[in-house]
Amino acid sequence: MLPFIINLAREGGELARQLRSSVLQEQSQISCKSTLKDLVTVADRQVEEFVSAEIRRRYPSHGIYGEEQGRSNLDSPYCWVIDPIDGTASYIHNQPFYSTSIGLQYNGRGQAGAVYCPVLRELFYAERGQGAFCNQQPIRVIDHGRLADSHVSTGFSCLRAGWEECNNLPYFCAVAKEAREIRRFGSAAMDLCYVAAGKLDAFWELNLQPYDVAAGTLIVEEAGGQVSDLRGGPDWPQQGLLASNRVLHQEMLPFFSGYHRPA
Repeated sequence: MLPFIINLAREGGELARQLRSSVLQEQSQISCKSTLKDLVTVADRQVEEFVSAEIRRRYPSHGIYGEEQGRSNLDSPYCWVIDPIDGTASYIHNQPFYSTSIGLQYNGRGQAGAVYCPVLRELFYAERGQGAFCNQQPIRVIDHGRLADSHVSTGFSCLRAGWEECNNLPYFCAVAKEAREIRRFGSAAMDLCYVAAGKLDAFWELNLQPYDVAAGTLIVEEAGGQVSDLRGGPDWPQQGLLASNRVLHQEMLPFFSGYHRPA
């Protein structure tokens, strides 16, 4: 099953890359969803339709949960979780930091996943119990020591959603004072893969959705990292998400003390 996921992520990502020139040329192909900052393109929908059709052709009884099309076949224990273009803002601004993410869950637990970054030609993937890889090479989290010696990343989905309270700005300012560097790539799936590959030491974000992280969290875990909600528990991404090289986890959790997702 993993080879199918790998090939499908690559094909979906390449389709997104091919469609981008027409999206950049025609503003009518870009629209808003829940807020003016929450963007979607014709390419998002076309890539998800392609990926979903391939899954249904091969596994017609399986469930699918896609960012653009929602859920189907809810009674199946298998669920394919799809983010066709994670990092749509980067995509429409002609930046390289976007990806296609596909995860497979069984009874809600990740079993396999792949994240493909078509501009950078980076293909990350993992299967439970089998380790994590990028472009056929094993990857592993790296311990750079204290937070003061580490590169971390975050995102601001909560601001796009219009959160006035309990948003990421106070946490960002607090962590920025202590970390060596903070990066902002714009694709949570890529951020997670960069933690897995040792390019980042930790990543946190609020207001993510399952399709943002289904593949990336498994890749982090299979690379030796740790994933939790912002309170150190298992309720992610609902109560925020923190992924780390494991060493930094306990050092970072106090920054989010008392966090609770706003109603």
